[in-house]
Amino acid sequence: MRESLFIKKNLERWKRYQEQPTDDPDEMAERFTTLLDDLAYAKTFYSGNSSAKYINSMAAVIYRRIYSSRSQPGRIRRFFQYELPLLFARYHRLFLFTFCYFLLFCIIAAFSAAHDETFVRGVMGDEYVNMTERNITAGDPFGVYGSENEWLMWVRIAYNNIQVAIYCFIAGIFLSAGTLWLLTTNGIMLGSFQYYFFAKGLGMQSVLTIWIHGTLEISAIVIAGTAGLVLGNSLLFPGTHKRVDSLKRGARDGIKIIISLVPIFIAAAFLESFITRNARSMPIWMSAIILGGSLALIVWYFIIYPIKLKRAGFSLNADGKPQRVKV
Repeated sequence: MRESLFIKKNLERWKRYQEQPTDDPDEMAERFTTLLDDLAYAKTFYSGNSSAKYINSMAAVIYRRIYSSRSQPGRIRRFFQYELPLLFARYHRLFLFTFCYFLLFCIIAAFSAAHDETFVRGVMGDEYVNMTERNITAGDPFGVYGSENEWLMWVRIAYNNIQVAIYCFIAGIFLSAGTLWLLTTNGIMLGSFQYYFFAKGLGMQSVLTIWIHGTLEISAIVIAGTAGLVLGNSLLFPGTHKRVDSLKRGARDGIKIIISLVPIFIAAAFLESFITRNARSMPIWMSAIILGGSLALIVWYFIIYPIKLKRAGFSLNADGKPQRVKV
């Protein structure tokens, strides 16, 4: 479809979204989902053109309205205490699949790097590898984390990671294939990156340094992948629902998951910008506590706590609201 025809076909609806804003949460979610579909199409066929930027600006406005409509203290508390954990309990098997899929490509990358000296350079790029080798020679293998102002680095990394998570979610609209591709590339990059330091004899040091922030960051990327698969699978496997209704539900659930990752990415970016750069001067036990605490938080909140809520009789009703089905 030519871009002019695409714009003509959808312009009236876009104008209605702009001129007639709504406060109804379901309507906002439906509009946001529709705009994400339009944005994915525009980015695919008209990348860099004005139509994609126009759609993105409309989606951003609705996103902010959705986020602000949920900003009441009681609503936020209920969301994080009950709604999100119960929602995640619904997709525990999909989360397990996403984690195993991501881990598989990490292992494949490490295995490939072990048998091909050029593999890491092919994945990470000559410039990055050369810079890291210079840092290793200078006795500061993780010097890249201290090469930028802490505050600017915090904002940049948080923005970049949130953007990656949103792309990972939106890519699920392509029948989950887009999300799987992003998980594949990120898994290969992580596996290559981590193997490189082990091959240089810096394996344990890299774990105690990089995974100070990497535990939260990588966990959140995997969870974002789960959100993308929730969206894609709602199209692939609608079950007894109409496909459009299944898509709405998948989009609603995926958006909730993505929104919940924002504070995790902000925390991970803070650790990377302010703590990781000082890891060399930190005692090992302090690095281990931060790393272990981050891992325990993810495992408890996204796995153990949802199971405990289900066993206590809590569930989500048809509208996605938490309820207790038994005493």
